Amino acid sequence: MRIVTVCGMGFGTSLMLKMQIEDLLKTSPELTKGVRIEVAAWDIGSVKGQQADIIVASTDMKAQLTGTGVDTVFLVNLVSSRELKEKLLPVLQTKLQG
Repeated sequence: MRIVTVCGMGFGTSLMLKMQIEDLLKTSPELTKGVRIEVAAWDIGSVKGQQADIIVASTDMKAQLTGTGVDTVFLVNLVSSRELKEKLLPVLQTKLQG
C-alpha cells in the first residue's frame, strides 16, 4: 500500500506530512495489520499519473486533487497530529479491510 503526501511546490510540506504519517504508523503497529505501507512525498505536478492508494494534502489543494480516483485526506491544520490521525485512520482502516 502506498500513501502519498502532496504539497503545492517543492517538498517541504509533503515531507513534513510524510514524517508525521510514518511516526503514526510506528507508534501504532496494530493499524497496519501486517501490511507494508510505503509513504512517499510528492509535489502536485508529480502526483498525477502516479500510483497511490491514499493521498494526504492540505485543503487548499482540493480543486487540484478532486477526481483523481484515489481516496484523499484533506487537512486544515498540517501540523496537527490529532487531525491527521482522526482523518487518516478511518480511510486506512477501510482500505486494509477491503
